[in-house]
Amino acid sequence: MNAPLPANIHFDVQGLIHAVAHNQSLDAFHPALTAKQWELLATYLQPFAVRQGQVLIEQGASERTVYLVESGTLTVHYEDEKKRLRLATVESGSAVGEGAFFTRLPRNATVQAASASKLWLLSPIRFTELSNRQPQMALEISLALGSLVSRRLGNRLKRVAVT
Repeated sequence: MNAPLPANIHFDVQGLIHAVAHNQSLDAFHPALTAKQWELLATYLQPFAVRQGQVLIEQGASERTVYLVESGTLTVHYEDEKKRLRLATVESGSAVGEGAFFTRLPRNATVQAASASKLWLLSPIRFTELSNRQPQMALEISLALGSLVSRRLGNRLKRVAVT
């Protein structure tokens, strides 16, 4: 699942901060964090790159990682026995994986890179560490992800795209 990173890809949490700050869509991930808190959060996140066409999340998988999108575009698909149905597009400044993160249920859709993308992943183990060491920040991340889930569920077109 993890693509080897080309030597010229540079990760800096400032790119993620910029993407989040400039995403004004209903699908934005907007935690209320200071610059210092973002820098601290970055120590709990893992930079991750995917190539165009690469699958990030597989429908039915039982893992709970949440991904914050710094750059690129992801598509969300529901797969049935006949074909794939494209449900949504997720762009920079948003997140995917929030549904299973909260519910602990298998993934309900597949997420694939529509373009090369830079992401930051937050695993359940690292979130537990964040919760133990920085409970206010963990609460803010939870509230921002919960808000994203709520907005997606309120939007008929994106409702089933909660992954």
